[in-house]
Amino acid sequence: MAGRRIVAVVTVWLAWTAARADRVDDLTRQLTDDPDYKVRLSAALNLGRLGDRRAIDPLTTALGDADKTVRGVAAATLGRLVDAQVPEATRARVAGALETLARGDADGFVRSQAEKSSAAIRAIRTAPPAQKGVYVEVGPMADASKRADKTLMEVMRKKVVDSFGARAPSFATTKPSDAELGRMAAFYVDGTVTALTVQKGPPASVVCKVSMILATYPQKSMFGFLNGSAEASAAGTSDRAVAEAASDCVTAVVEDLVTSKLVPQIEARTR
Repeated sequence: MAGRRIVAVVTVWLAWTAARADRVDDLTRQLTDDPDYKVRLSAALNLGRLGDRRAIDPLTTALGDADKTVRGVAAATLGRLVDAQVPEATRARVAGALETLARGDADGFVRSQAEKSSAAIRAIRTAPPAQKGVYVEVGPMADASKRADKTLMEVMRKKVVDSFGARAPSFATTKPSDAELGRMAAFYVDGTVTALTVQKGPPASVVCKVSMILATYPQKSMFGFLNGSAEASAAGTSDRAVAEAASDCVTAVVEDLVTSKLVPQIEARTR
């Protein structure tokens, strides 16, 4: 039974990965090839929202777009997308392209965005490690679906903590002393199961939706709102099998949101 649950999670994960790759490929084609500047602009904006580093090359190419708005958005997006995880050679190449644009573009908005982004990318070399001195307060998690139980909330919270530990091991999730906390960048993360639907099949499966927030701490001023969903197959139709599938589904969503969204947002704020 355990083996089948693992397969369910892996299947969900691979489905997300494939869907995300397809989305990046589609948007890249639109940004590169579509004759309508509005489509190209929308593609540049959406590539920025996805936060996938595979968009760096097409966005760099878009710095030469015929439309000034597309060039400006591409420049601004590169400043957010290129971080310390990007190889230094790539950072230098992108910064060089932005600096060329900042010097030579006819439009003031484009020059301004290119200058800001190139400066941000150049500063990465001397910036302190993003993960140094960061504390994340993890909330209790909540259930808005009315179908989860206390045990699932505990499992969900543990997965959040474990995912931070795996993706950003230098982030502290155990609360430090007040003196230590005063020297750290601190954030608050919490999550809610917004929907939990059992599909009887066969085979039975569980569809889940999870939302997560990211805020400053201790003020709890929210600046990140994330949503994810997945489907996990159940190893049977019993209540226990369905509960295990629900756990697999929710924890898979949480792991993806923490590793692909929350950690990069925190790194960007602490750079």
